[in-house]
Amino acid sequence: MRVLADRYTVELFALDPILATFNGNADHDDRLTDFSPVAGAERAGLRRRTLRELDTLTQRGEPLDAFDVLAGRLLRERLEAELAFHDHGEELRAVSHMGSPAQIIKAVLGIQATTTDDDWEAFAGRLAAVPAAYASYRESLAYGMMQELYAAPRQVAVVAEQLGSWAGLDGEIPYFAALVSQAPERWQRQLRRLADQAGDALAATQRFLLDQYGPAAEDAGTRDAVGVERYLHHARYWNGIDLDLDDAYAYGWEEFSRIDAEMAQEAERVLAGASPLEAMHHLDRYGHVINGQGAMRRWLQDLMDEAMDALDGTCVDLDPLLRRVESRLAPPGGASAAYYTPPSDDFSRPGCTWFPTQGRDRFPTWEHVSTWYHEGVPGHHLQLAQWRLMASELSRYQASLGEVSANVEGWALYAERLMDELGFFGDPGRRMGFLVGQQLRAVRVIIDIGMHCELVIPPGQRFHPGERWTPELGREFLFAHAGSDQQALESELVRYLGEPAQAIGYKLGERVWLAGREEARRRRGASFDLKAWHMAALSQGCLGLDDLAEELARL
Repeated sequence: MRVLADRYTVELFALDPILATFNGNADHDDRLTDFSPVAGAERAGLRRRTLRELDTLTQRGEPLDAFDVLAGRLLRERLEAELAFHDHGEELRAVSHMGSPAQIIKAVLGIQATTTDDDWEAFAGRLAAVPAAYASYRESLAYGMMQELYAAPRQVAVVAEQLGSWAGLDGEIPYFAALVSQAPERWQRQLRRLADQAGDALAATQRFLLDQYGPAAEDAGTRDAVGVERYLHHARYWNGIDLDLDDAYAYGWEEFSRIDAEMAQEAERVLAGASPLEAMHHLDRYGHVINGQGAMRRWLQDLMDEAMDALDGTCVDLDPLLRRVESRLAPPGGASAAYYTPPSDDFSRPGCTWFPTQGRDRFPTWEHVSTWYHEGVPGHHLQLAQWRLMASELSRYQASLGEVSANVEGWALYAERLMDELGFFGDPGRRMGFLVGQQLRAVRVIIDIGMHCELVIPPGQRFHPGERWTPELGREFLFAHAGSDQQALESELVRYLGEPAQAIGYKLGERVWLAGREEARRRRGASFDLKAWHMAALSQGCLGLDDLAEELARL
């Protein structure tokens, strides 16, 4: 199974160079992915052939070790989910403000190695390919238009604005021009010319969205809500689960009520007599603040380094390679959410957390502590870097390409909860930040499912009981219960509407991680070792939530 998974990984990386780079493989760093319908069909054909080979291997009934079993389970689940996504035309309407080709073509150049002359040569080759990559993306969207498959106008408007910003149409330095300004002098002339052509490709894609695609989507009456059938396909793709909508929706409300009560208590600790929202505003104004973007980056780095020192040897055992993680500032023009990029296969490129400044220079810190435990240590960095470290025992597929969003985000949210259990949120402001993050993830479950499936708000709730969810109600609920940063919350709402079922994976994944730990604790009794359980769980590679629940309980 591992041999098949690794062969599939090599073949898919050759067909999807951007995916290769984001998964730590530098073999194709001079190329970009072809997003045309023909290339998409070729990738789907590879998945179908691999699935048939997997069926043949399974039917032989040969003895398999534990790692082979895990590899086979993950490979089957991912191939089936990805093929369903392709077959339902989702790739032909991939317009969203995070994670669509519009963003990843641009973003991959921002994480590429630029240390040696060979690195710059590969960078130049990839930069030269930007116009063709965006042309292939437009071709795919145009083909979707022929089949009346559209993204919602809200997503089109946001992505068009992003493209204009990156092209420098808002008066700021164009994204690609800023990237090449750091190149050695001998590369400057060539790269500036290529950067100008890449900027023209961004502008051309913006014009296509504004002049052709957007009006056609409006005329077709495309709505934000994708409906139950499409939502369930997205839920499988992002979460590796056959989603029980009623159960997940009810769980979201249960968690919301539990956390809401805790937030009321914590708000009292922050400021006597204050509501949670009043406490947040108080922390924004009078709480601990970092001034300056560079100072904020250093503060976030110190936060991860301190967590690493405190947890190593007590809750986890860290290989020295994992102790290098860098805090960086996100390039301008992107979404407002922080994110993490994993190390390269050989760890020459470190794992990095990325903080979006959104043009600000003043940063209240109360809401960022828990986020950096999520994005960095002990969250994404410890899991994804550990997978890289285990690649020789697992498979390259399990260590990188076979990532399931809900497993990864579930672990990171579990990591935040773990830090609370260990007493790292003794300060009322920091704990309020933790609870705000938890509440945001519960709200996500409620409104993501509610808006896309147009469910009824339960009659017993104080918020518009008995009404059906709309994006407008989703926005109102989000702003009332998920923090004080309105700019970030606006971006959040657009994200949920553009990536159905992705945001529910945080809470649903955390539920699986917590249940797996408690089942393992119940089975082992007094012999249960939390550090050993963490390392075993982090070293088994990725699985969808359906399979993860079963495996965690066995550890």
